[in-house]
Amino acid sequence: MSMKVLVIGSGGREHTISWALAKSPSITEVICVPGNGGTASESKCKNIDPSQFPCFSNMNILDTYVAIAKKEGCQIAVIGPEDPLAAGAADILWNAGIPVVGPKSKGASLEASKDVAKQFMQKYGVSCAESKTFCNADDAKAYINKKGVPIVVKADGLAAGKGVVVATTMNAALDAVDEFMTQGTLGSAGKKIVIEEYLQGTEISVLSAVSVTPENIVSNKACIIPFVPARDHKRLLDGAKGPNTGGMGAIAPLQDVTPEQMQAFDEEILKPTLNGMIAEEMDYRGFIFFGIMLTKNGPKLLEYNVRLGDPETQAVLPLMDFDFYQLCKSIIDGSLKDFNCKWKPGYVCAPVAVSGGYPQKYKRGVSLILPPEHKENIKIFFAGATLDRRSATSTNLVTSGGRVLAVSAYGSTPEQAREYAYETMETIHFEGMFYRKDIGIPGAADSK
Repeated sequence: MSMKVLVIGSGGREHTISWALAKSPSITEVICVPGNGGTASESKCKNIDPSQFPCFSNMNILDTYVAIAKKEGCQIAVIGPEDPLAAGAADILWNAGIPVVGPKSKGASLEASKDVAKQFMQKYGVSCAESKTFCNADDAKAYINKKGVPIVVKADGLAAGKGVVVATTMNAALDAVDEFMTQGTLGSAGKKIVIEEYLQGTEISVLSAVSVTPENIVSNKACIIPFVPARDHKRLLDGAKGPNTGGMGAIAPLQDVTPEQMQAFDEEILKPTLNGMIAEEMDYRGFIFFGIMLTKNGPKLLEYNVRLGDPETQAVLPLMDFDFYQLCKSIIDGSLKDFNCKWKPGYVCAPVAVSGGYPQKYKRGVSLILPPEHKENIKIFFAGATLDRRSATSTNLVTSGGRVLAVSAYGSTPEQAREYAYETMETIHFEGMFYRKDIGIPGAADSK
């Protein structure tokens, strides 16, 4: 039987998801909308970019997803990024009879609004930082003056990773309020802000599968299954210095996270989150990302992402010792609680190569020079790369974004995984290419 899956998104996370799905013997084809240069050449994958087809020019993008899924005969859809989830893509696809891995809009609000997320955390006893929400800039500034610094200022809405300021000076905190609320640098996303206490500690990411359905709530089968913990390195420069980025690399699992810390996470963050989803009767079938600060007072939840993290996905999914499609199927049909998420022993280190000038201005259309073949334990996942459109038959890749690719390398130890990753990274070249040299070193972990 032909089994086709629609994957929505164009980043490194979506390349990884498509690769993982294509590895399943049950899958005949993965339709990537729009996909990227990596998915264009991935086994069993086909890109469809709606912008290249006049028939889609007058359609709402959500309706376009439905039209492509039906035209291609896709039986399920997997939504990678947060924007279509917040816009209700899962609702639209389900209404069209296409099951989706990705929460409906009610669940997606846990990422779409920081205020909604904080209210949820507080209501259901999720361990998190103290915070207060403001719709008025003067009130926000008065609160900051009262609380002092360091302090964290967050835009309420989706801001592509640019909506959080960790302010260590009063001027920086007050400037962040002005930029978000008065100057409108983030548009509507910054009209409401959340001001949060500063937490000292080390960050980790826990990606998780979620299956909360009307049926499995009744049968006591609703669940959240955590994956192995990972760490994203957000700062641009070695030693966790420089500006924040979308992520300069990741490693999984983590040697510096203890079983006791993971047990505390389970009791103080994961279980209350699940209880809240059940109480709110969310139809949440997909993934959730717990951004956690490990503090001296235990783990504290920084944020929810209602999808897999990027670049953590590029470090975690290569460790799967199970069929990713079967996992997705169990999420949809409500049987996730009985699914065995078995992980390979060992580690994956995934440093990211970025365009020169990132996270500010950078060039696009720069040609990539790649190694002729990859070893079995190495996989390059592409993000900001596309096929060179100057030639209709070209298979060459050119840059199309700030974060261009991640080299995911598997090793029996963290040191070995790092060695393999950087050996491969040194064989990749493009004008302006830059990458951190310390991804996966415990002392280089970003902390606050």
